[in-house]
Amino acid sequence: MTDSTHTPEISDSLSDFTTNSRVLLLSGMAAIIGAISAGVAYGLLWLISLITNISFFHRFKVEDVTPQDAHIGAWVIIIPVIGALIIGLMARYGSPKIRGHGIPEALEAILIGRSKLEPKVAILKPISSAISIGTGGPFGAEGPIIMTGGACGSLFAQYFHLTAAERKTLLVAGAAGGMAAIFSTPIAAILLAVELLLFEWKPRSLIPVAVSAIMASAMRVPLLGAGPIFPVLPHGAMTGAELLVAGVVGIAAGLASGAVTTLVYALEDAFKKLPIHWMWWPAIGAVFVGIGGYIDPRVLGVGYKLIHGLLRGELVGAAVLGLLIGKAIVWSIALGSGTSGGVLAPLLIMGGALGALLSRWIHIGDTGLWAMVAMGAMMGGTMRAPFTGTIFALELTHDLNALPAVMIGCIASLGVTVLLLRRSILTEKIARRGRHISCEYSVDLFSLLRVGDVMDANPPTIPGDMPVTQFSDLIAQGDPQLTRRQGTLIVDGSGDLVGIITRGDVVRALQGKAAEKNTVLDSGKKNPVVTYTDELLNVAISKMLKQDVGRLPVVERSNPKRIVGYLGRANIMAARTKHMEEEDLREKHPWLARTLRWPKFAK
Repeated sequence: MTDSTHTPEISDSLSDFTTNSRVLLLSGMAAIIGAISAGVAYGLLWLISLITNISFFHRFKVEDVTPQDAHIGAWVIIIPVIGALIIGLMARYGSPKIRGHGIPEALEAILIGRSKLEPKVAILKPISSAISIGTGGPFGAEGPIIMTGGACGSLFAQYFHLTAAERKTLLVAGAAGGMAAIFSTPIAAILLAVELLLFEWKPRSLIPVAVSAIMASAMRVPLLGAGPIFPVLPHGAMTGAELLVAGVVGIAAGLASGAVTTLVYALEDAFKKLPIHWMWWPAIGAVFVGIGGYIDPRVLGVGYKLIHGLLRGELVGAAVLGLLIGKAIVWSIALGSGTSGGVLAPLLIMGGALGALLSRWIHIGDTGLWAMVAMGAMMGGTMRAPFTGTIFALELTHDLNALPAVMIGCIASLGVTVLLLRRSILTEKIARRGRHISCEYSVDLFSLLRVGDVMDANPPTIPGDMPVTQFSDLIAQGDPQLTRRQGTLIVDGSGDLVGIITRGDVVRALQGKAAEKNTVLDSGKKNPVVTYTDELLNVAISKMLKQDVGRLPVVERSNPKRIVGYLGRANIMAARTKHMEEEDLREKHPWLARTLRWPKFAK
């Protein structure tokens, strides 16, 4: 007997993946987008450097400087305000989508915007971010470049005849390419796409995104130099005690992550209560940024030199505590005001400062190790992306031996944040706009089950020559065989399928003038759409949706007239209900329960 599941007719539907040859076309496009993203990243960093030089050093040059290198006294309070006023005007009269740190906007475009971003966003977002950071804003460039790279990918995709899913792939490819180019972290960029942006794990999207990230990383070398951008002296192999401490540091980072997330949105709520237009909010927030910069100039700007110093263990004691508190407050106020800037670099600084601070009470490892663990944990917990946080720290430093400790820290931080906060700093903003995102991915139940697993193997049938009035009377009398389903299969004298009739069909037939003469076959639907026992349940559901029907006869594949079952909405819902019981119903083996007599735990 031949196994029907290996017949050519269903081989495609039962494949492990749905990827086809179009992935090659998308990969070619993604390579171009990756190169474009690298160029955009270079342009953004160039513009940030130029504006920083103009704002704080009053010179038209492009040099690697930071606001803390300038000594301009109280003017440091005015400069961020001027930049924020410009950004407010750009947001109001250009596009409000340039507000914020970029990733929520990219998520929103993917989820509800059919992966279409406007050209002006691709232009205004990097310019506004460069102005914000260049005038002292306590942000990083990665959020804006993710948004800008995604916009470039979306615009590129819109020039071609692509589906929304394919546009999404290229949008995310641009975002991943931008991140890979900024930090020389292609693997972390790919993982960021998987954990935060794609909302799927499919080769059709993963391969093009990887191509883009790798291309952008390769293009970074001639444009910005090779990585790692924060090299450190490698640590030795982690001991058991160090791994245990890494978990504790991760828990602390998770608590800090929850605190800053709560603070950001509490301040955003406070700004919304102001009796003035939101265009002026960034300027108000910038006043506090300037005051913070006057007190401690280290809180201004991107702070890449600070990150490197923390990783090398050069910052300790009260200086670290001041940096941690000052950066958290200034960044939260600025982000809550709705100005333009990224979250990743500030999270690294705050995480690194936290790890360096905790190292005072840790007598194993060194300051740089715990700064690295806390950096990855702060990023992984706040963004709910533990794998991204882990590999990001590895690619930034090339310290391979620290990988297990960073991984433990990220997982511990994630555990804390998912228990304390309903949403991450990224998805909270989208939720406030009335959208919900589920960030838990699993295999679709309907892609696992086949029709034969859930169908009614004893379907209701009725002869086609029966008068529809007689059929109606049987239903009215409560015939158990006919009332348990909304639809009834119609058969001929040989028992072969010829049609299907629903209760709605019966009502319409009885309202007609020739009701007394009509048979059930006249009143029902002839040659109905069918399904097969070996067909995946999601394929059958797709048939229902496309044909706008609520039930399908199940027939033999070799003989489409031979009825073997019935599939209705109730069968599908029963399968879903059973799956939910597997998630919620707690039970133990009856024999073990009787033998060991363990107590019953609360459900």
